[in-house]
Amino acid sequence: MTKQEKTAIVTGAARGIGKSIAARLAKSRLNIVVSDILYEDAQKTAKELESFDIKALAIKTDVSNAGDVDKLIKTTLEEFGSVEYLINNAGITRDNLSIRMSEEEWDQVIDINLKGTFLCSQYAAKAMMKKRFGRIVNISSVSGILGTAGQANYASSKAGIIALTKSMARELGGRNITVNAIAPGFILTEMTEKLPDKVKEDYLTQIPLKRAGTPDDIAEVVNFLISPSASYITGTVINVNGGMVM
Repeated sequence: MTKQEKTAIVTGAARGIGKSIAARLAKSRLNIVVSDILYEDAQKTAKELESFDIKALAIKTDVSNAGDVDKLIKTTLEEFGSVEYLINNAGITRDNLSIRMSEEEWDQVIDINLKGTFLCSQYAAKAMMKKRFGRIVNISSVSGILGTAGQANYASSKAGIIALTKSMARELGGRNITVNAIAPGFILTEMTEKLPDKVKEDYLTQIPLKRAGTPDDIAEVVNFLISPSASYITGTVINVNGGMVM
């Protein structure tokens, strides 16, 4: 690795928003670690990213497992020598009304979405602190700001990510590490494509721009937040939702 090369870890990067983020950062000439529990898909994504003439590595990771996260960071350091950027994108949904939600449905979402973001940030920050440089971007959601019926677990996890972002921004700022969050709104992904047409239409009526967002809309903001142009931004939540939240 040359001195100019820098590395980004993107969790949940095998497909969807995470894959778009990884591709955008690869386009910016960063080496990419594709972290995902879906290892075969992660390998395919890593192979595709090499077309940008960068180095890409797939690592199977359960972000809710501290052992897996420790391995993720150690392997990244062994292969690339450093980790400058961490994008916490991995997340799941287990929707249900609060009065019907099982303890398992609650725990799974909190563990992956919130605990996973915490663990990855904690382990990556230790490496970043030694270099006195780092950029962490957490993918939250409009649900974490407004709340969403049938998603008490998901909304709580995403609201928690916002609080975690602000707390770690205060803790790590002195080491030249910024921590920011993005709150996407209705984004076209494999997950949202499966929603009934009526649900999609209802979402669109709430959006002043009258269209759904794309994964690339999120990826471009991530790329900005890790760039030198955003070096004086930390502890901030950027809404990327077409005006659903203002």
